[in-house]
Parts: sequence; structure tokens; C-alpha cells
Amino acid sequence: MFAYIIRRILATIPVMAVVALFVFSLLHLSPGDPAVIIAGDTATLDDIARIRQKLGLDQPLYVQFATWVWGLLHGDLGISIFTNLPVSKLIAQRVEPTLTLTISTLLVSVLAAVPMGVVAAWKAGSWIDRLVMVFAVLGFSVPVFVLAYLLIYVFAISADLLPVQGFVTIGGGLWPFLSHLVMPTLALGMVFAALIARMTRASMLDVLAQDYIRTAQAKGLANDKVLIGHALKNAAVPIATIIGIGVAALISGVVVTETVFAIPGLGRLTVDAILRRDYPIIQGIILAFSAAYVLINLLVDLSYTLLDPRIRY
Repeated sequence: MFAYIIRRILATIPVMAVVALFVFSLLHLSPGDPAVIIAGDTATLDDIARIRQKLGLDQPLYVQFATWVWGLLHGDLGISIFTNLPVSKLIAQRVEPTLTLTISTLLVSVLAAVPMGVVAAWKAGSWIDRLVMVFAVLGFSVPVFVLAYLLIYVFAISADLLPVQGFVTIGGGLWPFLSHLVMPTLALGMVFAALIARMTRASMLDVLAQDYIRTAQAKGLANDKVLIGHALKNAAVPIATIIGIGVAALISGVVVTETVFAIPGLGRLTVDAILRRDYPIIQGIILAFSAAYVLINLLVDLSYTLLDPRIRY
């Protein structure tokens, strides 16, 4: 087990190396001269040369890459072109809203979707099953921004129950914190919950058809023990896998959700950086999101041995 953990951790190193190479290439694969694009139409040749020097574009490509990687190894993600602030500082300032929204979405989605998928599989073919499948199809088909605007119209404009935009830390009070988090969590969570519910149902249907489930039922075990103690326990690995895979969709959804609700998180910072062509910020955020995705998938892989004792590495 310990050897497997070490191997999986070491396996993330080449993955992050490829990601770093891709992120570095963004600056050079973008059409046109980045310095000219950043400088604008009214810039002089001296302005363009100054920007090229600031970005290090006047140096050979291998020198640029080596300098950039050396900075990464020391926690230096570069300096923002427009704010002249360290990218790591800007990310640290914006990480709390994004982390809060992501965690709340994960909790709400998993706690709602797994029971829905279990009940739908248990009542396969009934109106409950059809209702869950309708939710799964609609939730995964409707874009996040459409759900967000619908929630704004219903709860903020029509009912005037929740604030439309912004973010309040928990230090500002429990209700202000929750009220600003409800609609973004629901909008982003519906998509994620639909994916988990559908996979949970499919995995549970496969397990419920096994002989040992029928044997457990024939022995007179209660339904809750059969569903939770036998079926769900053996269906946990595919569910954990889809949760890890769905994090990619969750990360992209965070960008859209934060933009709609004007949440000052990493998603909003990403949009602003793209609009201003602030390449160091874009590179830093992509690295941060990629590292988070790799870490979550690593944790999912490690959880397999806990969820299913039959798995041994």
C-alpha cells in the first residue's frame, strides 16, 4: 500500500511537467506578438520593446523556459503585467471564494445525488426512477449560466430572498455568508449532481443484479442494510471515479458561475486576465487549477483501497 502511494505521487510529477510545458507555450502559441497585443494600438516601438523585456521575450526560448521553471520551483508565478503585483499574491487573495464555492458544491452535490441514485436504482422503472432520470438529463444538459439566471430571476428578482451577487466571508456573519452562497452552489451543483446521480444509479443497478444481493435479501436483511451495507459499498468505486472526473467540469463551471454572480474568486480573475491579455496571471491560474485536478484524482485513486478491500496494489 505504501509503495503504491509513493508510485502514484511520483507519477504526478511528469503530468505536472507536461502541464507546465503547455502553460509556458501559451505565451508563444497565441497568434501575433504578445508584446504588441498587450501594448495596444497606440503603443510606440519603445513601449513594445519595454514589454518584451519585462516578459523576457527578448531572450532565447530555452532561457525563458529555464527562468520560468526556476521561478516555479521557488514559488514565483511571475508578475502581473497590469497590476505589477505577484501572481501568487493575486491568486492567494482570490482563492477563498473559489475554494468555498467548490467545497459547498461538492458537499451539496454528493449528499443529494448519491441518495437519489440509490433510490432510483432501488425503485427502477417507477415514477421515482423516471423523475431522477429527468433531473439527471436536464441538469447535465442545461448550461450553468442558464440555471444561474433562472435562480436569480426566481429567488432574487421575483421573491427578493437572496442577494444577486458578491461574496461575504463567514467572518461577516453566518446568514450573509450562506445567502451569497446558495444560488451559486445550486447553479453549479445541479450539473455536478446530475452526473453523480446518473452514475450512482447505473452502478447500483449493476450491483443489485448480483447473486450476493439476492442472497442477502433471501436471508431477510432489511432494505437499508442491503442498499447501504452491501450494494452501495460495492458500487462506491465507480461513484468515486466519476466524482474525480467531474471535477474538471466543476472547475470550468466555477469560472462561469463566478462571472454571473460577480464573485471575486479565481474564475473572475481568469476572465479579467483573459480580457486584458495578462499572460502571467493566466499561466498561474491554469497551473493552480491543473495542480488541484491532479491532486483530487490522486486522492480518488488512493481512496479505492479504502472503498474496496479487494483492491490490492
